[in-house]
Amino acid sequence: MTTSYLKLKGHFAQISHFEHFSALGDWDQATMMPMGGSEGRSDAMATLAGHIHGLRTAPWLLDEINNAESEPLTAKEQANLREMKYQCQQAIAVPQALVEAKTKAAYQCENAWREQRKHNDWSGFKPNLENVMALVREEAGHRAAVTGLSLYDTLLDKFEPGMRAATLETTFAGLRSTLPGLIQQILDKQASEPVIQLEGPFDIGAQEKIGRELMALLGFDFNQGRLDVSSHPFCGGVPGDVRLTTRYRDDDFTGALLGIIHETGHARYEQDLPLALRGQPAGLARSMGIHESQSLFFEMQLGASKPFIELITPIINRHLGRNFSADALVNLYTRVKPGLIRVDADEVTYPCHILLRFDAEKALMDGSLAVADLPDFWSAGMQELLGINTDGDYRNGCMQDIHWTLGELGYFPSYTLGAMYAAQLRFAMEKTLGPLEIAIGQGRLGEIFAWLEQHIWSQGSLMDTDSLIKATTGEALNFRYLEQHLRQRYLGE
Repeated sequence: MTTSYLKLKGHFAQISHFEHFSALGDWDQATMMPMGGSEGRSDAMATLAGHIHGLRTAPWLLDEINNAESEPLTAKEQANLREMKYQCQQAIAVPQALVEAKTKAAYQCENAWREQRKHNDWSGFKPNLENVMALVREEAGHRAAVTGLSLYDTLLDKFEPGMRAATLETTFAGLRSTLPGLIQQILDKQASEPVIQLEGPFDIGAQEKIGRELMALLGFDFNQGRLDVSSHPFCGGVPGDVRLTTRYRDDDFTGALLGIIHETGHARYEQDLPLALRGQPAGLARSMGIHESQSLFFEMQLGASKPFIELITPIINRHLGRNFSADALVNLYTRVKPGLIRVDADEVTYPCHILLRFDAEKALMDGSLAVADLPDFWSAGMQELLGINTDGDYRNGCMQDIHWTLGELGYFPSYTLGAMYAAQLRFAMEKTLGPLEIAIGQGRLGEIFAWLEQHIWSQGSLMDTDSLIKATTGEALNFRYLEQHLRQRYLGE
């Protein structure tokens, strides 16, 4: 009789129920909540976060976990117990009062940021960010005291369990040495290639219809999710109630559509996590790097490929009343141009945005960078990495992302880890399905999704990240697959 395990399973199901409504609170704040609701919402979400934290740190939990470890459990139950213990240990390290204080500060900072960013108001944003950063450092200090890790490593561990800054430095070294030359090669090649100039306006309602049709094409279940608008695109909610958002511009439809494809990749992962483990820690997504691998597989490996663009060009033309050629859209969607905004960046220059944020986060945590000096650090980094000056342009510089307003340091590296995982998954998939572009051109999207469901989606958190990647691709994470993908697509190598 697995008495302790069953008790734990019921307890973590209860935690999952509260997290369900926490996720909906996040979605509502980003999409529908009036500005006047900020104060009350931040208090409510802080209380809810504190309650969830209390459930994860119940004094009897570790004893029951220890008891359950000696019970006759299946392999999946053992994996679930392992994830329960990890969640419990993570929570115990941080005082509940700090969890509540940080949650309240983050919600207040995020809500104010929405208006402050619009008005390039760094002086108004800076004290809010300083408050959040101080609480993040305090949280990291508590975690470090328990784990023996550096402050920044404790934050990485929240999003990418087991990952360390030293490992990332080694993993990203290939990017730092390869990207500058690769970007220049591609820019030189594309300099003589024609590119269409978008002439809007493009009806927002028509863009939304295109997006919904693409989501359906990609297998999104609208009975278990929805699409809305927010200032920063995201995928939230829970597996049975996934909430996607995007943002539209009437002078350019391309960003919104790629954003929808990206978030649909997140959504398919969430909707296809193992149903038998729903509400349990082992039923959750493995890590943010794996999560981003799914969104970037959809957006870049699939969505920006020539055969997929050929597939969706009639849909775009039908709704917009235009006559774009597939070749023109391919050139548009694969245009490489260093820019200010991370979420609008092409896949070649995108990692440069992550390297800048990774360097900034490490410096913010080790004390070598103060929040007040962040704009200058940012501008210098953008100049070095992409040749762009952001002096005085805070809204398109260090104020552009939502993550730091929420205190989510350690998240950004997951995006580039995700791009690496996505490329490696693609080459592993091709061993079974043949060249991806041929499969897309033949309309075999179902086979592609079935492969991802078998190897990634259905696995949840039954394995750690390294084991999952090795089991799926036959080797550990390897930067060279991303480089190979970029050279194939942009240089024809």
